[in-house]
Amino acid sequence: MTNNILDADRPRATRAEMTKPLIILFVAAALVLGGIFGWQLFIGRMMQKYMSAAALAPQTVSTSAASRESWQARNRALGSLRAARGADLAPQIAGVVDRIAFQSGAEVRAGQVLLTLKANDDPAKLAQLEAAAEIADVNYRRDREQLAAQAISQAVVDADLAAVKSAHAQVAAQEALIQEKTLRAPFAGKLGIRLVDEGQYLAAGTTAVTLQALDPMYVDFYVPQQALAQLKVGQLVGATIDTYPGERFTGAIVSINSKVDSASRNVQVRASFANADRRLLPGMYATVEIDSGAPVEQITLPQTAITYNPYGNTVYVVEKSGTDEHGKERLAVKQRFVQLGDRRGDQVAVTSGVKEGEVVVTAGQMKLRNGTAVVIDNRVAPANDARPTPPNE
Repeated sequence: MTNNILDADRPRATRAEMTKPLIILFVAAALVLGGIFGWQLFIGRMMQKYMSAAALAPQTVSTSAASRESWQARNRALGSLRAARGADLAPQIAGVVDRIAFQSGAEVRAGQVLLTLKANDDPAKLAQLEAAAEIADVNYRRDREQLAAQAISQAVVDADLAAVKSAHAQVAAQEALIQEKTLRAPFAGKLGIRLVDEGQYLAAGTTAVTLQALDPMYVDFYVPQQALAQLKVGQLVGATIDTYPGERFTGAIVSINSKVDSASRNVQVRASFANADRRLLPGMYATVEIDSGAPVEQITLPQTAITYNPYGNTVYVVEKSGTDEHGKERLAVKQRFVQLGDRRGDQVAVTSGVKEGEVVVTAGQMKLRNGTAVVIDNRVAPANDARPTPPNE
């Protein structure tokens, strides 16, 4: 009987023994999870304190004062230089070069002989045709005398007149053929590099040399159709060329195209520049600037001071925010929306939002927000040049 009682209590003791490890496991898991949660909470609070302390620490920025300057509205464009007159010279007919009468790069006058091709038998043909024309002239004079004596009919005289005209036309054609074997300068200018040699066979139209009239020079450029109202013939323009850094050439508009390009909505403009020293050459490109209207006073800032956003452009204005415990003046920033005008070089015109003399942040805006304390350090300031030029290498 005693054995039966022990056997009945044995399953109950087994369940207790199985429950105890599970409870210990749950308690251990709760302690681990609680520790992890507590550690994360501690880290979060410490990060919050650090961020708060960082937000309160003054941020170093560079600044610039908004200034009022004379602002000249200006249109800029890239243009290409071309000669007032220019041509690639080539003989009109084929032949072998007999004589070259020029040097590469020489200045020539209009009509000057540059090159001749071998005449071959062309002079002999010309002499033959001239002889035939003389006979036709003699026959015509004789027949007119006979017509006066009523010895021949008018029809014979008319035929002789036609023969005279035909003979002289053949002489003129042969003379023109001989002249085509002589290449002459069509206008005064400067020659390029010689491209042919004596004894060389030239096909018709083969370029022998280029000729350019270099004074004056034209600059062709395009401007948007919106700028047409600000342009007129005779208006002064300026041009800069990277070949001559720091130098500005002055010219004037000589023509404006009579139509606007339907693809780009731009219009072609041509300006003329004096080039007595021959420094400007066809094919160069130039940056053209055209002043439009009278100069006006504008509030200007460096372009780096503007923070561009889809919802509007802003600046950070530096203002006084009291003093610290040592009596030193505190500075903080305030964000403002601004309206912008034209741009020139490193500068931008501000039409509203900033007053003359106000100090704005020009570098370091990424770490700022409204009310952020700042410290000004202008030892390295962004460029603020109306006409920046690259440094000479």
